[in-house]
Amino acid sequence: MTSATIWRQSILNDRHRELGSKLEESWNDMAIPQHYATDPYVETETVRTRAGLFDVSALKIIDLSGPDSLAFLNKLLTADIAKIPAGRSMISSIVDDEGGLIDDVLVYVDGDGKFRLSHGGGALEDALPVVAQGFDVTFSRDNDVHILSLQGPLALDILSPHTPMVLKDLPYFGHGKTTLFGIPVSLARGGYSAERGYEVFCAAKDAVFLWDKILEVGKPFGAMPVSWDCLDIVRVEGSLLFFPFDMPHKDTTPFEVLMDWSVDLSKPDFRGKAALLARKGTERTHQAGLEVLAAKAITPGAKIFKDGAEVGVVNSTTYSRHLMKSLALVSLRPDVTALGTPLTVLDGDESFEANVVRTPFYDPMRLRTHPLEERA
Repeated sequence: MTSATIWRQSILNDRHRELGSKLEESWNDMAIPQHYATDPYVETETVRTRAGLFDVSALKIIDLSGPDSLAFLNKLLTADIAKIPAGRSMISSIVDDEGGLIDDVLVYVDGDGKFRLSHGGGALEDALPVVAQGFDVTFSRDNDVHILSLQGPLALDILSPHTPMVLKDLPYFGHGKTTLFGIPVSLARGGYSAERGYEVFCAAKDAVFLWDKILEVGKPFGAMPVSWDCLDIVRVEGSLLFFPFDMPHKDTTPFEVLMDWSVDLSKPDFRGKAALLARKGTERTHQAGLEVLAAKAITPGAKIFKDGAEVGVVNSTTYSRHLMKSLALVSLRPDVTALGTPLTVLDGDESFEANVVRTPFYDPMRLRTHPLEERA
């Protein structure tokens, strides 16, 4: 993950350096702790069995408000934001006039016409002023906010005693303002690990204190700080897509990455709706998962073949020691996506057998993040 210009810095950089990061890599205009001195597979085991603390402050947060804020968001985004109550959030696609994905956005509804938009490396901020013409809205980047993400099955036990919020009752994609260790924060349930987790939104001046306190109270539970190497592993195991790495076409549609659920074609007109209606059913590729018969991760960009014909491309990969498999998130021609379909992956000079499998690779029913007792 690289970016041409680094102009944002996490207040936690000294902590990352102490953990062995050289902060040589960046994403979304911010240096990130891609590597720590610890083994990323040990970090992954910690996230899967206890809890790991990530610094995901490289996400960009946009504060948005105004009398027309809801109407504006429904013009900008593919999801129907009116369906989200205050205190909840929703992932939406954002497409251009041709229906091509330009970003994915997590929308936090704070109530009273106030929203927060969390996004990665896409073009949301380029689209905001274009679509805002004629709407009474204001929006601004919050470059002060820091986001600490505690992910793992023991995250609830670690945080619960230290906030007045009843965390066990907070639903997935729920959020609210509260305090943590007496510090004003916003807590949200979610994350990018395929585990139960909580994200702490705080001011820069409080981030180091909160980082240290979470690790202090988490130590008896076996919690530890974890790097973006670990994040790359757990998110691929959980088959969680990452814009734009899992969108191989310059004009990939939400339908081609099986994000139909992020598009509400029944709502009134929104940017790109006509194009999406025209392109639905004409998908060039579909998102799929492969288990590759290899003892290593395959190189992203490797080509996929069926009976000698090229049928797809590898997007995101990892070698999962937890599952003892080489995993790949791929884009395939729709006619070869049936489960069990045998394929061949050509990675440089090496050729590997592979099979289409069900995703997510880890926890295929998503019971870790969406326990049955919480499902409606």
